[in-house]
Amino acid sequence: MADIVLAIGSSHSPMLNSLAEDHVRHAEIDQGKTGWKRPLLDKNGRPATYDELLSRADPHIADLIAEDIIAGRVSQCREAIERLKTTIGDAALDALIIVGDDQHEQFLDDNLPAMLIYGGHTIQNNVLQMPSDSPDWWQRSRAQYHEETTARDYPVDAGLARHMVEFLIGQDFDLSYSEILPRDHGEGHAFGFVHRRLFGEIPIPIVPVVLNTYFAPNQPTPRRCYALGEAIRAAVEAWPERSRVGILASGGLSHFTIDEELDRQILDACREADKDVLCALPANKLNSGSSEIRNWIAAAGAAEHLTTQWQEYVPCYRSAAG
Repeated sequence: MADIVLAIGSSHSPMLNSLAEDHVRHAEIDQGKTGWKRPLLDKNGRPATYDELLSRADPHIADLIAEDIIAGRVSQCREAIERLKTTIGDAALDALIIVGDDQHEQFLDDNLPAMLIYGGHTIQNNVLQMPSDSPDWWQRSRAQYHEETTARDYPVDAGLARHMVEFLIGQDFDLSYSEILPRDHGEGHAFGFVHRRLFGEIPIPIVPVVLNTYFAPNQPTPRRCYALGEAIRAAVEAWPERSRVGILASGGLSHFTIDEELDRQILDACREADKDVLCALPANKLNSGSSEIRNWIAAAGAAEHLTTQWQEYVPCYRSAAG
């Protein structure tokens, strides 16, 4: 019998790949000072302008965007990422299930599955493909999801993936399944972050679970995400091979507008295995970047039997609007 022996949740934001001095450049996009447009939402998931967010923000946030504060928090994040990398390496896993989202990297409006398991024998991470006139700081932050010079194929536990699909179909989950990435972009950033930032020299075979967190109308509800996690654990325990399996939620927590109250509620619920709180999270709060909280909900559903060892929450503000 296989067991889930490790569960992790981690943000994968480009901010985690950015130098402290580049955070102000991310803020300039929010403020509309560049040619790029970033749709912004308030804490309740409603469209808002930067000025509207600024007018509602806690004035104390302005103290948190000082250079030394940003630099300290960037350092905290990097230390936490290294701790996660060490934790994964020390766990002696045979496979790692990664629950992540796809942001039009592989799946577009012609076919946007609500839930998909990838079961090819390998999954490819490609070299960054961006316009040559993209700013250096932006290319630098995005490049860390990708291979430096040549595409690389990473191992997938295809047997476990197929077993999970067959088991979950038997539990009335209507899953999509793919053994081939349909586009040459390579794996999405949710999975590239894990390969490039959280793995050592010898990669662990993964099982990619892709949730459509971002795009209406077929985003899974929080309750369905939790049920999926519970069913994933049951599938793993029904796997006849003796394997140590981990599960990792990639993405989140709240962004682009930070909601510390929501984030701490989710962290508390994960630590306390509070299914009711996680299942009752209002869907309107789970949009844009905050939609990736669904990945955490699924991982929490698979980890009810585990005890939280540590949490590190570092809200990295980059503008006075929060």
